[in-house]
Amino acid sequence: MADFNGQQSSGGFRVGTAVQSPHSIVEIAVGIRNLLDLDVFSKSDPMVVLYMQPFGSGRWVETGRTESIQNNLNPDFVNKFVLEYMFEEHQKLRFEVYDIDSASVRLEDHDFLGFMECTLGEVVAAGTLQRSLQFNTPRANRGYMLVTAEELLQCKTDATMQFLGKKLDKKDFFGKSDPFLTISKSSENSSYVVVHRTEYLKKTLNPTWKPFSISYQRLCNGDEDRSLKFECYDWNASGSHSLIGEFHTTIRTLCKGATEENIYELIHPEKKRRKGSSYKNSGEIRLMSFIKEQRYSFLDYIRGGTELNCTIAIDFTASNGDPQSQTSLHHINQFIPNPYARALRAVGEIVQDYDSDKMFPVLGFGARLPPEGRVSHEFFVNGHPTDPFCSGIDGVLSAYQQCLQRIQLYGPTNFAPVINHVAKFAAVHHDGSQYFILLIVTDGIITDMPQTKDAIINASVLPLSIIIVGVGNADFTAMDELDGDIVKLSSGGRVAQRDIVQFVPFRDFERDAEPLGRARLAKAVLAEIPDQFVSFMRTKGIVPKPPRVAPEFPPPDLQSR
Repeated sequence: MADFNGQQSSGGFRVGTAVQSPHSIVEIAVGIRNLLDLDVFSKSDPMVVLYMQPFGSGRWVETGRTESIQNNLNPDFVNKFVLEYMFEEHQKLRFEVYDIDSASVRLEDHDFLGFMECTLGEVVAAGTLQRSLQFNTPRANRGYMLVTAEELLQCKTDATMQFLGKKLDKKDFFGKSDPFLTISKSSENSSYVVVHRTEYLKKTLNPTWKPFSISYQRLCNGDEDRSLKFECYDWNASGSHSLIGEFHTTIRTLCKGATEENIYELIHPEKKRRKGSSYKNSGEIRLMSFIKEQRYSFLDYIRGGTELNCTIAIDFTASNGDPQSQTSLHHINQFIPNPYARALRAVGEIVQDYDSDKMFPVLGFGARLPPEGRVSHEFFVNGHPTDPFCSGIDGVLSAYQQCLQRIQLYGPTNFAPVINHVAKFAAVHHDGSQYFILLIVTDGIITDMPQTKDAIINASVLPLSIIIVGVGNADFTAMDELDGDIVKLSSGGRVAQRDIVQFVPFRDFERDAEPLGRARLAKAVLAEIPDQFVSFMRTKGIVPKPPRVAPEFPPPDLQSR
């Protein structure tokens, strides 16, 4: 340690510098009670959407969504919101509740049930904030929302576990139970917050649930001695699930694996109170396996040398309009970039930072090609017979503009050929060294939907993500089906192993002034890439390589020697 005038540092103290603001990361858990029921023959299927107002802005920006819970007027959501808490800012929050009626990701396609506004400071101060749901017009009581905040500690550990049940109580009058497990962690105010639900298994008193993985951060915030409550329920289609029994344990105990200590009696509190000493239990839950492993992040893999390869596919179908017309989505104006050019630059400028050679293969589809006018759904935009690569985003845009002078826009809008083209290259790389991104910019409704679904499902096992940017004012409802945020994509009885598609309509960002609109588009388009990337690596059991060592450069006075 040096004296007052020294240059050394201790405990983060460095003279002549300023510390960064000591912000915290908090996890926001949401529950609702006595929610208004708008469904006629069943209960509402609620989902919560969180909005925040950026500092200095009066505009609400969507931050995230919970899962949808079917037939439930008193839901506790598993999906949480993770926010940066800044004491010095007035961080306004708006929670909107919707009744989800379809797989559409467009909120306007669902029934609005109410909203609640508060600040993050209010939630932090209250521990659990309880506030009534509001509506734009006076109406019957819509219930109230419970919002809890907890500071998250940095913890990069995951737990993978599996459970089975033995001799569970029979809850259904005409058949056996349909059991599932709910896991809740104790919070700082002694209440419990749901962190995971298993699938329910039909008509069995001896279930074996699928293994599942959950982060230590979500499960116990890194505290292995924190109390966990396991509840076993009998699933009912009405949403009124019947409690079979419950037990408490900790991660420290579960870490011991499939031992006698991890065989738990299910106790139903009401039955125990009513029957007294004659009550034994309502069945058993046994831990089959518990694996504790380090969780790697997107940055861990990038630092270890994994490269992103971005292929671009451009829609050259006639529905875009004649490029010579100013109303065409492909119209070239030297002063105002068209929607295709803006979308390509917004996404490409971010992706190219992770590509060492910054060379992009660019494909076109839906056009007639010279000399004979053959229709192609997979051609090289730069016109080269064997080499599709363009240098940097400027090279991509130059090739795109020149291509419009050589081809004739035609149709139809087929995605499967370009997806299969990229999948062929991704299939060669299963070691984690390469990850592929396909950016499709299109104006229209897919005409080969069955083939596209099959191509995406086949590609869901590969190191590949697909981004679709829709330009123009077409009806893009069908695209929501490909974006498996709510329901995993399926076709012919097959289900995608993971969600690899992100769809974003460009029109949502057109009104924003540059460069804000471009930045918001890039953020929306690329938001899911890190999670999709990591999910592939986890599925394949790939761990990142050690961080690459930066080359050492001698001081300038030594370089000349």
